[in-house]
Amino acid sequence: HLIEFFHGYTYSSHPLACAAALGTLATYEDEGLLTRAGELQDYFAAAVHSLREEPNVIDIRNIGLVGGIELAPIAGSPAKRACDIFLDCYEKGVLIRTTGDTLALSPPLIIERAQIDQIIDTVRGAIRRHA
Repeated sequence: HLIEFFHGYTYSSHPLACAAALGTLATYEDEGLLTRAGELQDYFAAAVHSLREEPNVIDIRNIGLVGGIELAPIAGSPAKRACDIFLDCYEKGVLIRTTGDTLALSPPLIIERAQIDQIIDTVRGAIRRHA
């Protein structure tokens, strides 16, 4: 007896998804993107951690070019502060992500230092406006 096991989702070993993944990994290698990210990680960390003294920032975590800025929640309105900051940044052309009361930053591996500065300046302004 054989058990039928259908396995054809686009995100789970589908041949097209695997081909795209292999192409992505080849691009990372060909363009030195992981090396580039390694070269920028200290600059990014210093930039993200420069937000530590801003109002309602209670913790900052980062690894590589990924950062999380945890905010003090508004009593009775969890995630509102982060959502307001997200919308403020979005309106100014900077796309971040929120998870609860944490702002998540994950810039592309092709980012330049000036763009890191722009992101941090935009986030800083939004944090201050929504203190």
